[in-house]
Amino acid sequence: MFDLLVIMLERVGMIVAVAFILTRFQFFKNLVHRDKLNRRQEITAILFFGFFGIVGTYFGVALNMNTLHFTSVATVLTSEEAIANSRVIGVVVAGLLGGYRVGIGAGLIAGIHRMTLGGFTAISCGLSTIIAGVVAGAFYRKGKALKPLTVFGIGALAEAMQMSMILLISRPFEQAVSLVEVIGLPMILANGVGTALFLLIVHNVISEQEKVTALQAQKTLRIANQTLGYLRKGMNADTTQTVCDILFCELKPSAVAMTNQTHILAHVGIASDHHKVGTPIRTDETKDVIHHGKLVVVNDGTIHCDYPGCRLGAAVIAPLIRRGETIGTLKLYYPSEKVITDVSIELIAGLSSLLSNQLEIAETDRAYQLAKEAEIKALQAQISPHFLFNSMNIIVSLIRTDPDQARKLLTSLSYFLRQNVTGTTASQITLEQELLHVKAYLEIIEARFIDRLTISYDVDDHLLQEKIPPFTLQPIVENAIHHGINDMEKNSVVHMTVRDLGAEIEIKVEDNGKGIAPGRLAVLGTMQLESETGTGVGLFNINRRLQMTFGEQAALSIASIENEGTAISFRIPKWGGSV
Repeated sequence: MFDLLVIMLERVGMIVAVAFILTRFQFFKNLVHRDKLNRRQEITAILFFGFFGIVGTYFGVALNMNTLHFTSVATVLTSEEAIANSRVIGVVVAGLLGGYRVGIGAGLIAGIHRMTLGGFTAISCGLSTIIAGVVAGAFYRKGKALKPLTVFGIGALAEAMQMSMILLISRPFEQAVSLVEVIGLPMILANGVGTALFLLIVHNVISEQEKVTALQAQKTLRIANQTLGYLRKGMNADTTQTVCDILFCELKPSAVAMTNQTHILAHVGIASDHHKVGTPIRTDETKDVIHHGKLVVVNDGTIHCDYPGCRLGAAVIAPLIRRGETIGTLKLYYPSEKVITDVSIELIAGLSSLLSNQLEIAETDRAYQLAKEAEIKALQAQISPHFLFNSMNIIVSLIRTDPDQARKLLTSLSYFLRQNVTGTTASQITLEQELLHVKAYLEIIEARFIDRLTISYDVDDHLLQEKIPPFTLQPIVENAIHHGINDMEKNSVVHMTVRDLGAEIEIKVEDNGKGIAPGRLAVLGTMQLESETGTGVGLFNINRRLQMTFGEQAALSIASIENEGTAISFRIPKWGGSV
């Protein structure tokens, strides 16, 4: 009996080795992890474990009841022979991993095969194999892994049921009893241990693989978090140096380098004495990656650096791609090719893709910024003819009645237009410059509103050097005069306020004119509105420029009461504050 136990445990060892090999197949990983299998997966699992049960049969030993000698299992058994085997392991594992349908299916395949081999236990062993699949399926728990001791008990129980079936069905009875006495306990123990070891190895190996994958994912996310934003500033010596420092610290290769299409941008680690920043690319492999845009693994001794005695060994060189064009490379060097695993290659490929995406985003950001600046310039340019049209109307009206005043106003207009041209080339000017701009405008306007217009200012002088987009206040003042107080015969007032709110500046223009109708007030500044007296460009452009420059929080706030007046205000951050 002890000799048989040793033999059975040896054969179980081979089964367990197969279990380790199985963990390398994606099909088996899916089977372990899936809570529910579809029809195709169930059929595949049934065929697989059914075949596994057949292999367990042939891994057993044939026992001749007359001589009590053990031999290898043949394709056909004599009436005096029976098999001590590990067939039940495959069937029980099938039921525990896939449920009763997979267990029964595998049991049918392995059981029917056993019946075809013959021997006086053919029927009993075949039926007990099918029952083993039913028993194992009953212990199936979706999404839960059983403890090893429980699995041992299930495997031992299935084998004990087989011994019982032999005693109940196999004849002659005396021969069945003798068989069970010889193989019963060894098979119960060996198959219980084999089943437990099988599932233990499967779960542990897959768990370790998942742990390694999780650690790699965690490392990748950590690197992504640290490098995020650097290459969005562009690929230059400063940003690439920082990225290489991070990668060198996290991945611990022999060296890390980044290049553009022609020169080394950064190099950290060994060989930095001749792989210097700003020098031309030294290795042919890097030039090939730039040309073909494909990741390559360079073997030991094949890094064709032209520097004598270069200590760089194997390397992984990945392309950095922007808009389909290879614009540089990411290179990680290692002592030898043996250190470079499939996992590390996948990690470097992922990092290459991550950094390439950052470069894509940097390009998109630059394009957006250029488009934004172009739109701002276009909006600013719209304001100049808008003001010019209104100003020329005033001057034309004075040419006949007061030529001297008209000449004076033309001089003021000339100054104003010079400032206007300067403003279209600047994104921001000081509040002092903007107020002088407004006052130059008002010198022209006051010629029209003789003794009817009062302009007042409430400005914190220490805010005069703060920044503001050009052509912001003048159109608001123009709007107040042209649409608010234009028809007033007397006592028209425009009041400007610039006050300090801490991190922000509030600028307000108020008038006591006719106000704005509620329906028009709701959309004013959010779209261009046509009217009998204007094109609606002014406030819309100002609101658009303020939001594009400072964000949504800088939008115009318009309050108005009909026949009482209008107040238009906005808030912008102080110069140097967050924008």
